[in-house]
Amino acid sequence: MIPGRRVISSLASAKYYQNGWWREETLLDDFLAKAAEDPERPALVSYTEGQDIPIRHTYGELELLSRRCAAALIDLGVGKDEAVSVQLPNSWEFPALAYGIMRAGAIANPLVPIFRSREIEFILGRTKSRVLVVSNIYRGFDYAAMALQLREKVPTLEHVVVLGPDRADSISFNKHFVERRWEEDPDLSQELFSRLPASDDLVEIQFTSGTTGEPKGVLHSYNTVFSGAQAIDKIYGLESDDVCFMASTLAHQTGFCYGLLKPLAMGMKVVYQDVWDADQMLDAVEDEKIVWTLSATAFAMDMVAAQRRTTRDLSSFKFFICGGAAIPPKVVEEAAEFLGAQLIALWGMTENMVVTSTRPGDSVELVSNSDGTPVEWMEIRLMSDNGEVTRVGESGNLQTRGASQALGYFHREDLYEAATPEEDWFDTGDIARLRSDGGIRIVGRTKDIVIRGGENIPVAEIESLILRYPGVDEVAIIGLPDERLGERACAVVTSSNSTLTLLDISKFLEDLGTAKQFWPEELVLMTEMPRTPSGKIQKFRLREELSA
Repeated sequence: MIPGRRVISSLASAKYYQNGWWREETLLDDFLAKAAEDPERPALVSYTEGQDIPIRHTYGELELLSRRCAAALIDLGVGKDEAVSVQLPNSWEFPALAYGIMRAGAIANPLVPIFRSREIEFILGRTKSRVLVVSNIYRGFDYAAMALQLREKVPTLEHVVVLGPDRADSISFNKHFVERRWEEDPDLSQELFSRLPASDDLVEIQFTSGTTGEPKGVLHSYNTVFSGAQAIDKIYGLESDDVCFMASTLAHQTGFCYGLLKPLAMGMKVVYQDVWDADQMLDAVEDEKIVWTLSATAFAMDMVAAQRRTTRDLSSFKFFICGGAAIPPKVVEEAAEFLGAQLIALWGMTENMVVTSTRPGDSVELVSNSDGTPVEWMEIRLMSDNGEVTRVGESGNLQTRGASQALGYFHREDLYEAATPEEDWFDTGDIARLRSDGGIRIVGRTKDIVIRGGENIPVAEIESLILRYPGVDEVAIIGLPDERLGERACAVVTSSNSTLTLLDISKFLEDLGTAKQFWPEELVLMTEMPRTPSGKIQKFRLREELSA
């Protein structure tokens, strides 16, 4: 048993299988079947910074690369159910290696590119990964040097594998994983067949990037990820010919599930960029006929601005699926006007993926004021502080359970148990208001609320209102210490309006009829917000900086 993995009751498991939310096959099986059926089918288009022509791979080529990666890992001594750590940008090497890890019977441990020595040392120490795969130098940072230094600090780290030019004391990814013809070994096919994972095996240990502190290693099986990924076809109606673009890092759950495992299991073509570039992305929409993406609202705003500068044919583009932050009405309207796409709002976490979502065809008003209704394989409930289920119009602590819920926190059973008060209900840490349509609206986080003079400020709601102010691009409301009131609300804003004042914001909120007690008492203009890899604003860092 993997430390921290919870046991699913036989009753719940039987329900998930009976409803088709879990199954015997895996997303790896689906990918291998697609590669066998049509090896010439386009699979990957990878744009690399500084190169005008993208790198292309078919399903057959990707299958062969994954086979070689699996063999190389086995040669390095990787066994079944071991974690293999990977810190790479979005490129063809990531899915090739991820599928190689799966085919070796191991568990993927994706590491987001912004992690540095402190975070990586912590994660390697917990997972005891023997293999770490990194870029050489990416965006000016020497990942190989960091990894080699970590090998001296982490006793269980045996092998550092580096993409790019050969480095002393490391293994060349190109030579050992890509160029070596492992498939000519007559025993390899039987070895890989014996290591094929079952659907209840773990596929990943996904460490949360953390808006509040220590990363937690979220455990997901092939079945829980399959369940969470169902939103793509069951909710949004997307099919195998619908080309996917993924801007979020593949090392985050959004990218790993919705930009790698699900689209390639369906036979889609997937387009990557190693560095986000809105103009290049829109050119790719025109050239590759991209149909959909799933990412943060900020990416949609960048795309609108780029299309305003230079018009392209975006007639193929249908859906921009947004999570992680409230969507201002103007963004929904501008996406339709300039991108020709519908914005869809969703709520989910690394622990459970898409849990609630609006639906294709929903109105601008609904998408701007709702985080959607629950998907069929997940349940939600809102609980008051005294343990009562809340009613329509009331706010409460958002709890979830269901087929895509994580199987625990790696080596931290205590943390997961603390978040599951009863009957597998998982306390998300979010506060939501129940809508009359059965949907929810996220209004804050239990750890992010501002309590001003005993009054709880509905942080997410006020942020959503301030986003309507002309020129405001992003806003984060945080609580700063106040001797008299305990806390005062500070609005941290990025804006194209450099003369924006607190009086402007206060007058705007007054005109909207917002209670004065909820107005921020301080305004700080910033050029850029600190973020998690998934695009969420790290409020704890803002508090630390501004409190100091």
